[in-house]
Amino acid sequence: MLFRSELTKWEPEKSLITRRKKTGGRNHTGWITCRHIGGGNKQFYRKIDFKRTKDGVKAKVTAIEYDPNRSVFIALLEYADGEKRYILAPQVLKVGDEIVSGTNPDIEKTVGNAMPLEILPVGMEIHNVEMVPGQGGKLCRSAGGIARLIGKDAGLATVQLPSGEVRQIHWKCRATIGPLGNS
Repeated sequence: MLFRSELTKWEPEKSLITRRKKTGGRNHTGWITCRHIGGGNKQFYRKIDFKRTKDGVKAKVTAIEYDPNRSVFIALLEYADGEKRYILAPQVLKVGDEIVSGTNPDIEKTVGNAMPLEILPVGMEIHNVEMVPGQGGKLCRSAGGIARLIGKDAGLATVQLPSGEVRQIHWKCRATIGPLGNS
């Protein structure tokens, strides 16, 4: 049973959703190729910003929402210029908090901020880690996920994933600070 007391909004932002078509287990010719699939409620896909490339613009958290397509809750951000985007909601993020992403080393290292691994201090807990610079977060995106930056050397950052695996990633790759919520 999910603990949903931290959710603040039940309807998704209309501009950030698309229809998710169900197949019912059928392939492109209409034949059933996978049995026991079908039914269920209609789900809309929420467009999540995994890249976090809107640098230097402050965003305010306006809502924490449920997403039927993933295990972690999502946060609706409203940027200073009026644009709205969804991100994966870190554990201690609340409505009204301000976050920012960027490459400036002077940016405060608080939960929800996204920046390259080269700026982050060793030992920092992170999530939504890119594998290739500019590709968007691929690692550590499920509920309760925490990766840890355990070293930096010669253009590579060493990251320990929740599974215990240790990977070396280019240090220009971005990550978001803090553990993911809904653990």
